Amino acid sequence: MSDPQKILIIDDEPSICSGCKIILTENGYDVETALSGQKGLEKIFNDPFDLILLDIRLPDITGIEILKKINEKKMDVSVIIMTGHGTVENAVEAMKNGAFDFITKPFNEKELEKSILKALESRALVQENLSLKKQLYDKFSFDNIIGNNRLMAKIFNKIERVAPLDSTVLLEGESGTGKELFANAIHAHSNRSAKQIIAMDCNTFSASLMESELFGHEKGAFTGADRTMPGIFEIASNSTLFLDEVTNLDLDIQGKLLRVLETGEYKSVGSNQVKKTNARIITATNMDLKKMVAEKKFREDLFYRLNVFPIHIPPLRDRKNDIPKLAYHFLKRFCRKTGKQISGFSDDALKVLVNHDWPGNVRQLKNVVERLIIMSDGNQLNQKFLYDHLEIRSESTPDEIPVPRTLDELKAAKKQFLETHFSKTETSFLKRALLENDGNITRAAKMVGMQRSNFSTQMKKYNITYSKT
Repeated sequence: MSDPQKILIIDDEPSICSGCKIILTENGYDVETALSGQKGLEKIFNDPFDLILLDIRLPDITGIEILKKINEKKMDVSVIIMTGHGTVENAVEAMKNGAFDFITKPFNEKELEKSILKALESRALVQENLSLKKQLYDKFSFDNIIGNNRLMAKIFNKIERVAPLDSTVLLEGESGTGKELFANAIHAHSNRSAKQIIAMDCNTFSASLMESELFGHEKGAFTGADRTMPGIFEIASNSTLFLDEVTNLDLDIQGKLLRVLETGEYKSVGSNQVKKTNARIITATNMDLKKMVAEKKFREDLFYRLNVFPIHIPPLRDRKNDIPKLAYHFLKRFCRKTGKQISGFSDDALKVLVNHDWPGNVRQLKNVVERLIIMSDGNQLNQKFLYDHLEIRSESTPDEIPVPRTLDELKAAKKQFLETHFSKTETSFLKRALLENDGNITRAAKMVGMQRSNFSTQMKKYNITYSKT
């Protein structure tokens, strides 16, 4: 059973204090009184209250002054002003200084109870909203996005800069890199976080249905439209709209999306009425948008509107030092889910995970760890167990090469090994250096200790290009 809500009555008339205390105590509140402003302030600063009934005229200090002191201390308490007929203007001033409501003396029992109930309900809603906002912030704080890699640190810095603004953000990265998680992090750190982020996968609907989902439709607009329905631009107004895999929108819908981004205006299907939205747009794609623009598969003007603030989410193979942290994060999560007690990974098993390419990125790693835990009956996951239950092999372990019999065979085996295995390492080495230096070849070469000309030659050898976004 929760504690009763605490109310403080500050009034220099003993009859008001005693009368209100009797009424409110009978309604289950914990009530205290003070016959002067100074005594009231002492109680306010020494004991938390849910609500204060405050007389605007007191012999030693005014109710307005008490309100200002409450505001200075940023105290979490609702205030209802009690005022006489001649001081209504002062009551309006008190409302401007943060009072929730005012009641005029003399008031009856019902008026008092109604005003207090309304104030406490409003306070409860504000507290619930703050609690949900904190939960959202905690869930999508940087501490919960696993990654101490330099590339991730750059992304966190970008999110901190762009989140408080309403700028359009484009998240680019391979499938499974966690783009939706980063979209949620941007929303959680924004000024819109009190509202729920609205997410939509542009893969989900056909072109005809997509327009209705985005912009809504009027009753009778098409077969089966038996009622008027709002679109997600209307639902997400004043919040954040996350459009995943935006490249799947057809060219006609792209044109209408461009209009929304430029003017905030759109029309529902079957309507001539222009509507407005204030949704903040975050989009994501695993495709090369510049290439799609060149191939006329994506509108160039829309690309530039989406590309206001691009953030590239690196693949897992480019941040291998995060793999152990991610693996243990998922291990703990699925152990809690399944009730199993698994201490962790053996060193050789962890090496297999770190050296794997992970084409499905973080999503694939999460699914692999979940499958391992489901299959395991032991208290540790070792290399043999990984090989027995998963179709992965350590990238550092070469395929079996027959033992050479002659010098020529030895040279051929060496060439095969270098082409098969070392080229992958060298390619990743060059790409990582470019990525960590935003595509600047001179800085990338200097960072790894190579001449720029040699670095450029190796890029051409492996057909590596880097377009800065």
